[in-house]
Amino acid sequence: MPKTPSTKKCRTHGEAVKQGICFNTSVGQHILKNPLIINGMLDKAALRSTDTVLEIGPGTGNMTVKIMEKVKKVIACEIDPRMSAELQKRVQGTPLQRKLHLIVGDVLKLDALPFFDVCIANLPYQISSPIVFKLLLHRPFFRCAVLMFQREFAERLVAKPGEKLYCRLSLNTQLLARVDLLMKVGKNNFKPPPKVESSVVRIEPRNPPPPVNFTEWDGLVRIAFIRKNKMLTSSFTTKSVLDMLEKNYRIHCSVNNKIIPSDFCIKSLVSSLLLEIKFNTKRARTMDTDDFLQLLHIFNSNGIHFA
Repeated sequence: MPKTPSTKKCRTHGEAVKQGICFNTSVGQHILKNPLIINGMLDKAALRSTDTVLEIGPGTGNMTVKIMEKVKKVIACEIDPRMSAELQKRVQGTPLQRKLHLIVGDVLKLDALPFFDVCIANLPYQISSPIVFKLLLHRPFFRCAVLMFQREFAERLVAKPGEKLYCRLSLNTQLLARVDLLMKVGKNNFKPPPKVESSVVRIEPRNPPPPVNFTEWDGLVRIAFIRKNKMLTSSFTTKSVLDMLEKNYRIHCSVNNKIIPSDFCIKSLVSSLLLEIKFNTKRARTMDTDDFLQLLHIFNSNGIHFA
């Protein structure tokens, strides 16, 4: 009987059921099956025999096994106990078994990530942003991360000022790391295929990090990018923003025993500082990290805080 598309689909599904594996795409289970892509990611990570590698979402272990062949230890974080069992079964009784340390659970719920030199992951795309910042705020510093993302997310990470996809994510990531787009990956390299195209990104933390309070920085950037095409004067003088800044200013003055004049006006202070550094007509979409560092410095040095 000829293999029609429907019979082929049934056969494939039958094999999956027989193996006891049913991928849950709602939590991002799209297994990377192309060995060329896997090898390419490992090459870009420049692994060393002494490395400890953190892999997030190892699935059935297609990439995990290849990593273990090159390094001292792999810490694999997997949320799905079924996948964890498949991975353990895959290396059981082999020389690779002693190299695997498996953490079953949600990596985002870990109080702290374990020590690692390199992170490699085909990430569930819905946790992309929180994972990036959990990694970048992790200490001690790791050497690099090679990560698979949804293509548009990856392009946002590397977007430059003035480009359409440039956003708060771009700015925050580039403050803390050097980010490079490595390769595009089509849907058919996964099983089951996702609905979107993917890309691989290499992230290398800046060490030492920039001398900035990240909570303060992110508070400032969040306000500027609420409407990234508006002038900064407009973004920083809305009633809700001014109310928050005045509250923080009064706390700052109280803590530092500074007297606030009776005619104090937070709007006038904010506007004058923006004018002083000629940023009043600038727009967030065209500003780079140096611009925002300058803006945060003049605000903080005049008692205006965002945390």
